[in-house]
Amino acid sequence: MADVSVKICGLTRPDHVAAAAGAGARYVGFVFFAKSPRHVTVEQAAALALDVPMGVAKVALTVDADDATLDEITAKVPFDMLQLHGRESPERVAEVKARYGLPVMKAVGVAEPADVAAIDTYAAVADQVLVDAKAPKGAVLPGGNGLAFDWTLVARKYWPCPWMLAGGLTPDNVAEAIRRTGARQVDVSSGVESAPGEKDADLIARFVAAAQAAR
Repeated sequence: MADVSVKICGLTRPDHVAAAAGAGARYVGFVFFAKSPRHVTVEQAAALALDVPMGVAKVALTVDADDATLDEITAKVPFDMLQLHGRESPERVAEVKARYGLPVMKAVGVAEPADVAAIDTYAAVADQVLVDAKAPKGAVLPGGNGLAFDWTLVARKYWPCPWMLAGGLTPDNVAEAIRRTGARQVDVSSGVESAPGEKDADLIARFVAAAQAAR
């Protein structure tokens, strides 16, 4: 069975990129959302992208971004994928795919069984789906809140496109999450931090190792 692919999201410094790539992450994510402690400017992301080795996908996380914002991001940074983490409709996902010619990953928040139906809807138009814990009401951040959801809601599910599990994952629970859901891709942000926005190289290494060793 192939190794599980890991995405380390919310990188803000060169040492974060080095730690993620060195540990064996297949994706690195950069957050363009001013309210997040992991926010980077387009200029910062462009500089960080230079440190990402070949074979590691660079992902731009945006939240309800308009075309002007996406135009600037994609013009200045050589991203491999766009992650839409807001309230974007299926139609908007299709528009973004067509406009930029890049693979699009759509985040879908899950808290109860009724939320799972949205995954089917977005899986029909996105290249990948990020299945995340739904942010609590009134939360400032749409993701990166360190919350998990009931993994049995997505256990052994199959959709028309690849999917990635997120939400409250840590080096200590990621192997169990993979075993219980069958996920072949996992995403982490706050679970490998010593403080909000402060990535920890040891936690990153432990997370990737645990994920790739899970069966």
